[in-house]
Amino acid sequence: MKQTRILLGMPVTVEVVDAVANDLVIGNLVIDEVFDYFVYVDEKFSTYKDQSEISRINRGEIKFDDASEDMKMIFGLAEQTRQESNGYFDVHHNGIIDPSGIVKGWAIYNAAEILRKKSFENFYVDAGGDIQASGKNSQGEKWRVGIRSPFNMDEIVKILSVTDCGVATSGTYARGQHIYNPKNDGEDITDILSLTVIGPDVYEADRFATAAFAMGRAGIDFIEFLPGFEGYMIDKDKQATYTTGFARYVLNA
Repeated sequence: MKQTRILLGMPVTVEVVDAVANDLVIGNLVIDEVFDYFVYVDEKFSTYKDQSEISRINRGEIKFDDASEDMKMIFGLAEQTRQESNGYFDVHHNGIIDPSGIVKGWAIYNAAEILRKKSFENFYVDAGGDIQASGKNSQGEKWRVGIRSPFNMDEIVKILSVTDCGVATSGTYARGQHIYNPKNDGEDITDILSLTVIGPDVYEADRFATAAFAMGRAGIDFIEFLPGFEGYMIDKDKQATYTTGFARYVLNA
């Protein structure tokens, strides 16, 4: 069973291939629960919704001590990531707090956990191209994930073969400049266009992809020395650089 809906301003796709998901009643109930979770996340963390909790915090209507447990958790995870990335991950920009660089991967991971806790083993959850993959696809093979060219959205430059891990891409080609270098007065990142990270889960992959992208060309070196992670970077000159273990994930490499 596979469904796609537009949530969080992006396409969100859930596919479950376990046999029990073919029961339309069970399958629809479970997938609805997953999508409902994304709606909850959007209502709480979207900086584009005036009445979201994060918008009310930014306006000073809610103090941190009065914030929800999920909001406090996200702030804690963001601070942890800031420290682990030597300050290159920062949710504060131009006087507001925007946790989107950590919320999406966290939400995908939690959505996948909804499926896992219901004993599903073979599925993937995709939000805007960031993916949590588990088990095998409907052909009994590892899941295939494409990396798009930042110069041509219709071109796939690499196809990954993955299972039981997360894949996340940070870049400027889809949403424009939305990741900045917090160490240089929030300057735009212009020397690289795309950085894909494979990690133990999509939450980890997403937060470190965001941090590494903010580092510019040095980001791929950061991923290289991050245990359990691999990366693939495309720069403004159409040159690709990847970590030493990345090739083992590439289909027909």
